[in-house]
This record gives sequence, structure tokens and C-alpha cells, in this order.
Amino acid sequence: MARIPSTRVSRLLTGWASGARGPLPRLLADALRELVERGDVPAGTVLPSQRELAAVLGVSRSTVTAAYGLLEGEGRLESVRGSGSRLRGSGVLDRHPMEGRLASFDARAGTADLSSGALPGLADVAEAVAALTAGDVAPLLGADGYHPYGLPELREGVAAYYRAAGVPTDAEEILVTAGSQQAVWLVAQALVDPGDTVVVEDPTYRGALEALRARGARLVPVGGEGPEGAGGAGGAGAAWLRRLCGSVRPRLVYLQPTAHNPTGRSLDEGARREWRGVLGELGLFTVEDTACAELSLAGDEAVVPLVAGLPSGSTVTVGTLSKLFWGGLRVGWVRSSPQVVARLAKIKTSVDLSCSVVDQLVAVRLLAELPGARARRRAVLRERLAEAEALLRAEAPGWEWTRPAGGPALWVRVPGADTEATAQLARRRGVSVVPGSAFSPVDGFRDRLRLPYAHGVEALAAALPTLLDCAARSAAGGGGSAR
Repeated sequence: MARIPSTRVSRLLTGWASGARGPLPRLLADALRELVERGDVPAGTVLPSQRELAAVLGVSRSTVTAAYGLLEGEGRLESVRGSGSRLRGSGVLDRHPMEGRLASFDARAGTADLSSGALPGLADVAEAVAALTAGDVAPLLGADGYHPYGLPELREGVAAYYRAAGVPTDAEEILVTAGSQQAVWLVAQALVDPGDTVVVEDPTYRGALEALRARGARLVPVGGEGPEGAGGAGGAGAAWLRRLCGSVRPRLVYLQPTAHNPTGRSLDEGARREWRGVLGELGLFTVEDTACAELSLAGDEAVVPLVAGLPSGSTVTVGTLSKLFWGGLRVGWVRSSPQVVARLAKIKTSVDLSCSVVDQLVAVRLLAELPGARARRRAVLRERLAEAEALLRAEAPGWEWTRPAGGPALWVRVPGADTEATAQLARRRGVSVVPGSAFSPVDGFRDRLRLPYAHGVEALAAALPTLLDCAARSAAGGGGSAR
């Protein structure tokens, strides 16, 4: 029987007691039952112990005991001696538990939302849409409108984007996708089989963890709290990878060397050389996710991918316009060899046939405006980062972080706190925030919070008193009383 970690249950139960009426045990029992009914957790899954779940939810153990009792009375939970409490229901049996990652995009009105680093759109998007004419669309209407690899003009535009950064690229090496998330999902589907070893940074992008776990990959972390460097894999991580390959051959390595999500760090040139050397020497298939690279805070130039110079047949570079311009513009891409691109395109067509032609026409125009948009976006991010750091130094002097090299958020250590419990307590008071363990393949970093600053300091300032109080309560082991 599969056992689900308490941290994953916590993330799936986002908002379970926010704004709802009734006793906490009943609310918790209802939320656990819904996990099975929606298919988020397969029937037969063994739940965490009452003590573990109470700790991460920030409630008393008696609340969890009562909730489990209610479910047992309904026949939805079965206690198995020596194994724990097993959920019963009609959920999907072979589905991997998800993470509740998209809950922030459906936040309740009145919630102070610090759970997403997605940025508001730039005016460039509206201008590009307004500039489209019938003359842009009319030449395309004589065909069926399906471009499985992407609109030829856009593929060439993305290839030119890499050439301008000094990376030789042909249009045949580009596959247009519906954002970078689809690109990562396609890579997992095409290149990873159940049981394959995949090396990932610890912490790393939640969407990649979700896609790889759903594919049944065996995730091996690099980074974390060890000598490779807290919050990401530095140069020592490359040496660790070399040692690992003495006993196991990873199917692929997934990295974010620039403006890493969630830490915001970027590898320096020495660390990049170390990684490039090891990856090339061992011939490891490498996926470099550059989704946030345009949000780098160092200068206004394009960032050269770490895998530049490695054979395109053993590398994938993931990119997107959605992070820089607007999340509503679902245009991303994969850069790889024509053979890999063809393999990914075959899977993609089975899902969506083709990306929107109109979105791609807009993207062609935005690529031409990218240098100016990059400079403006980075200028705002630098200003808002300074404001957020000043606020935290003044109001949360015990909290710790390393200044990010890019990205929209701070990776903050909250000494002594259990941030899983902190996040649950805060949600019940109208503040939505993501704990560090959500970004870890091994549920680490339970003393970290990702705090977006890019929307402006006002949201963070409004939420901070609640977060400070909830962190103090979690550090003291304080749960909630059963209502």
C-alpha cells in the first residue's frame, strides 16, 4: 500500500479551512474525503499518522483523531494494524498524487495571495495584439491552421533569439509549446520511463517535480543543505554527479542554472564550466529550464544557456515568453536536435494538435520587442527587490535569505519554524503562501518560505504580521483548537 507524506497531504489540502464554517474535524474529514472523490489521491493510500498530520496542518492531534474517526464511521477510512489508516473510495487507482500547485490561480476573494510569483502583463502584449491586422492572418487562412511544430515565422524568431545570444540554432531545432510547463511535461513523457533515475536540484521547480513524479521517475536530488550549496547545485554539485555516475546512470539531469525557481540564484561562470565539463564528459542527457532566465537581475543582456556547446542531440533547452511578458500568453518552446523535436512534437499533437496561431503571431511581434521589455522588467524587479528586503530587515530581523540573482521571489529561512504548519495556519487567516518543502523532491526545506516580491511590497507588508505570528506559533508547536 502506498503511503503519502504528510507534507504532500498538506499541500493538497490548501484552503480546506479558509472561510468555511463548522467544526475543524468535520472540515478536515470533508477535505480528505474529497481527495479520493476527485482522484487526487488513489483509494488505498495510507494517510500519515495523526501526530504527523496535526503538525503540518497546525491543528491539535485531537482534531485529526476526530476527523479520522468520522471517516471511519462513514466507511471511508480503514485502520490496518501495523500499517496505519487507509483511504477507501472510488478514486483513480493508478494516478499519482498531485501537489495542489495550481490552487493559487483559483484563490478566494479576500485572500492575500503570496503563493504565486507570476507577474502582471506588460503593455507590450496589448500593443502587439492591437498591431495585428487582417493582412497578418489572411495569408494563413488558405491552410488548415495546424502547425504541429509551431508557426514557421515563430520558430525562426526563436532560433534567431538564440543566435543573437551566440548559440547557433536553426528553426528545425525549435518546437513551439503552450508555455514552458507543457515543454517540461513533454520532455518527461518522451524521455523518461517509470523507474528511470532523474537527477534534479534540491529545491527545484514544482511543475517539473510534478511532471516527473507523474511519470514514475526516481528522483535523486543534488544541492540542499550539503556541500553542494543550500538552495541549489553549485560547482560542487557537478563533482557529486560524477561520483553518482560511478554506480548509477541517470536517464537525464534537470537543471535551472539561471534565475533558479525558487531560490533565485544563478550559477557563476566557474560553476557553469564545472557542470558543462561533467555533463559533456559523461554524455548525460541534460534538460536546462531557462523559463525565468529573462528575469535575471544582472545587466540587461540575454543569458547564454549552460548547455550551449554541448551536442544538441543530448540536450533540451526550455524557454518561454510567459514569464517576461504575461502568463496569459501561453507561448514557450523547446530547443533540441531535430530528432528530439520530432519525438516531442508527435506526443504534443496527440494532446493539442497545434498551438494557437493568433498567439504565435503575437509572439513573433513580441520577440522583436524583447530587449526593451527585458530592460524595463528587470529595472522594476530591482526596485521592488530592494523594497522587499528593506521591509523584511525592519519587520522580520530574524529571518534569513541570500539576495537573489533573478526571479520574482525571495527564498527565506524562518529559523525554528515549521513552514508547513506556518502556511496552514496562515491560510486559515486569509494569507496564502508556499512552504519550502513544496519545492523539494525529498520534502526538505521545512524552514523556508518562498515570498514573491515582484508584485510590489504592499501585499507582502499586509501579510507579514500574520506570517510572523503563524511562524512563531509553529515554532512553539502551537496548533489550532478543535472548534
